Amino acid sequence: GCVLVVSIIEQLAQWHNSTVKAAIERLCNYIPGKYQVMCYMLCCIAREMNADVVCHSLRLCKQDPGQPLCHLYPPPKREKHSPGLFYALAHARPRHQSISKSFMGFSSICTFPLLANFCEKIKYVIRNKLPFEDFDGDKFSTFPTLRGYHWRGRDCNDKNTTVYPGRRPDNWDVKSDSNCNGIWGVDPKDGIPYEEKFCKGADSQGVMLLGDSAGAHFHIPPEWMTVTQMSAKSFANLPMAFSDELDWPQFSEITGFLNSTIGGWTDSLYLRLRKRNRCNHRDLQNISQNGISYLSFSLARNQLLDYPAIVIYATIGNDVCNGNRDTLAHMTTPKEMLSNVMQALRYLDSHLPNGSHVILTGLVDGRFLWDNLHDRYHPLGQLNRDVTYSQIYSFLDCLQVSPCSGWLTPNETLRNLTSERALQLSNVLKEIARSEKFANFDIFYMDFPLRQTAEEWRKMGGEPWQLIEPVDGFHPSQIAAALGTSITWQKALREWPQVLGKENPFNDQIEAIFKDQGGH
Repeated sequence: GCVLVVSIIEQLAQWHNSTVKAAIERLCNYIPGKYQVMCYMLCCIAREMNADVVCHSLRLCKQDPGQPLCHLYPPPKREKHSPGLFYALAHARPRHQSISKSFMGFSSICTFPLLANFCEKIKYVIRNKLPFEDFDGDKFSTFPTLRGYHWRGRDCNDKNTTVYPGRRPDNWDVKSDSNCNGIWGVDPKDGIPYEEKFCKGADSQGVMLLGDSAGAHFHIPPEWMTVTQMSAKSFANLPMAFSDELDWPQFSEITGFLNSTIGGWTDSLYLRLRKRNRCNHRDLQNISQNGISYLSFSLARNQLLDYPAIVIYATIGNDVCNGNRDTLAHMTTPKEMLSNVMQALRYLDSHLPNGSHVILTGLVDGRFLWDNLHDRYHPLGQLNRDVTYSQIYSFLDCLQVSPCSGWLTPNETLRNLTSERALQLSNVLKEIARSEKFANFDIFYMDFPLRQTAEEWRKMGGEPWQLIEPVDGFHPSQIAAALGTSITWQKALREWPQVLGKENPFNDQIEAIFKDQGGH
């Protein structure tokens, strides 16, 4: 984190031909509101020293005994001597010794009083994966972030625990909208409740995702670290992004419902199900978490009161991805995969209403990442053409915080072994879908459609690297998410039409009558 921030400051100074102090002030002015307190951590950065030297000298980066000295940039050169990071550090530390003590007291932004309460909220939602603002305790919220309606359909009455998206209507919603789909009241022409007239027998169902950071749609805006594009507007979405854990589920492949503001376009399984049957409005849940290799469930579904649901089980990489040096030893084994998934499916069978569907998604072949990015410049290296994705991957791997040491590596043998394990785990999922039966849902398997997505994008004139998030160089981009939706939908129409339900012939009438109540 320190190396990224210091790099940005030094590049701002270079781009605007200013002092480092002026660059720090410029960056702080870009950052909104209370988040400016983080700027107190930025001081006394010498322009002639690269970010690695600054951060090690401030002791925000350190070298553990027996471990390599991690650096992103080539070591600075000494005049008349060979390059040496150790030499640079030795000469930098006296200058920064007094500063490093104050830095150690602020090593976490959560120590700032203005951010302490916010950090507690973040810890709560990460721990529980439930909305922080939920006054009636029904697991749905009227607040967008902190696991609110960006993640689950928006509650339409947060003071009544019996009112929430996805439930079967209470008395056909004659007097009020109990399931938040915007359809309620009685048709004055014939006295029939609108919910009964339009939604009875319509195969209404929700969509839920149990996933990892790809399903949560992890994204760090590249304009946060591309100084040639940077302005106050670049950071306007920072508070929202932080309170959504740097995830953007509202634009995601399975549960997206808002027009994308992070590039590309939004197309999702939820939007397609809603278009197919307007009665499905707001019935979505995204229960995904960054960095998770097992699933901790917080489903909101009542077997007796609620509609069935389509559940997508998609941990597409975390069972083979970790930042350990001996990464292969820390990957999920086929035996562990079988146990974990069966435990999850038994949980679903005890919570999902009868008539639900579960789709198991295979793991991705992550060799695509190195093959398409390793020699390209990272946003941090575009100004001076000095930082490639290969360097970023090596830096993160050295720090043992790589999102995937097995795939983000120049070691081709290791990349192949990681993909081999991913295929083994996908085969476990495929066999479960073939052989296992459950009381309340049928079960299907589909490969992660990376190859089809890349082919489709090429036909549209795109390049494969654009399907990968530019900052982390690891997650599917907004374009990949939207194209993946189309491919998944077409497969379902061909092979499992019963999963999608029938088209509602009253969709146009519903929109005409309830158009003012259709917001998300």
